[in-house]
Amino acid sequence: MKIEKKIQIEGLGELSLKKDTRFKRLSIRMAPNKGIWLNVPPQIDWQTAIDFALKHKDWILKQSIRIKDKEKQDVFFDSNTVFKTKYHELKMNPTRVNGVKASVKQGIIHINYPENFDMKTKGFQEFVKKIIIETLRREAKDVLPKRLEELAQRCGFKYKKVSIRNASTRWGSCSGDNNISLNLHLMRLPEHLIDMVLLHELCHTIEKNHSKSFWNLLDKVCDNVSSKRKEMKSYTTHF
Repeated sequence: MKIEKKIQIEGLGELSLKKDTRFKRLSIRMAPNKGIWLNVPPQIDWQTAIDFALKHKDWILKQSIRIKDKEKQDVFFDSNTVFKTKYHELKMNPTRVNGVKASVKQGIIHINYPENFDMKTKGFQEFVKKIIIETLRREAKDVLPKRLEELAQRCGFKYKKVSIRNASTRWGSCSGDNNISLNLHLMRLPEHLIDMVLLHELCHTIEKNHSKSFWNLLDKVCDNVSSKRKEMKSYTTHF
């Protein structure tokens, strides 16, 4: 069951309330380009969720400002853009041909566009992002499942399935029945941070929440967790 309700809060504007059987607790969620919303478990009524939002209005306002600042930092693709995945590099090529085309060859994501083309258009920016996402997805499917299996065998973890997704907020997740989902944007991270995320989700096959036992377990299988978590703040699950 998925239901979405939109409300107006003075000083904040429109806020979405999303009700889903997957949600176990009432929580505030946020993501660049998607704003802020509330996850509402089925057993909680709308008024309780609205009261919760009003109670945290000041905090939501502060986070809204932070989200907007992050959105301003989004990558704008033009001839000066430097953008790399783990195995590919973006190259913008002005040409004399009509139309915009893309190809991926020998580690280069080629974006060909006409000379004097207006690259500021939303359509062009979305086109470039789509090509990069497709490339990241191929890389992730080739690399992440194999690496997850290697780490699981090394550390004695067991899981059922692994999937690759273009998630907006999470680097990874582990379901209650030990199915692991990994974000394709992991391919933009250095290897030591990729491993930390994979080990993080593998630890959730044993410890289902972020209790002290969970962090103790992660510390046993991953070095320098604290410093790596700080380093992770330099990366986002979008561009």
